[in-house]
Amino acid sequence: MIKSERWLVLAACLLLSACISTTTGSSSSEANDADAAGVNFQLGIRYYQNQNYELARDRLLLSIELDPRRALVWSTLGAAYEMLDNPRLAEEAYDRAVRLGPRNFDVQNAYAVFLCRQQRYDDADVQFERSIGAITNDNPEVMLTNAGVCLAQKPDYERAEEYFRRALDARPTHGEALLQMALIKHQTGDNLRARAFLQRYRSVNRTDAGVLYLCVLIEASLQDDRARTECSNELLRDFPESQEARQFLQAE
Repeated sequence: MIKSERWLVLAACLLLSACISTTTGSSSSEANDADAAGVNFQLGIRYYQNQNYELARDRLLLSIELDPRRALVWSTLGAAYEMLDNPRLAEEAYDRAVRLGPRNFDVQNAYAVFLCRQQRYDDADVQFERSIGAITNDNPEVMLTNAGVCLAQKPDYERAEEYFRRALDARPTHGEALLQMALIKHQTGDNLRARAFLQRYRSVNRTDAGVLYLCVLIEASLQDDRARTECSNELLRDFPESQEARQFLQAE
């Protein structure tokens, strides 16, 4: 079975491309501090990427000491604390980040995903709604899909489906939302609609082993032996070494 968590992603602020801007019109000392804060932030990101979370934390703390006003730095620090298995300090850092960047999509998203991973689904739902409305959010379908995945884990399928449908309203070909709708319809026994969503997904997106295994499950539930055989043959032909292929063969 494909897992919903595959689509629950960290915000871009936790990744590579965050930029540091310097403040114009400031004193030489303030400008130097801003530059040093930026350098330490970039180093912190590199250490985070390399999974050296303690060094990442130290560099990010130094960046904050030099300039405590940058929401992205606090958000990345939250991610580092999370990887160091310190949810209390992670939440403090994320909370500071969203206070400093109330309209920053990436910052709001990162906090929402953290809350979901802590199984605080209602709190995550509130935070997702805030991030969806952030003025810098140019791709709401991504966050809407993340929110749906989170609520499906609660599980609250009605609320999850609402998010997936909003994602598809924003972008009708958004593959993740189409696949999640197929999965949730299968899980709730509505396999005709599950088939329809999966067909829409496959018409515009790359098929992988998880998608084909879901196809097998849906067609088996619909008792369509021909369609099930087509999906299973494609799975075994194109992805013979996959976990899904092994699961299928074990179940036969």
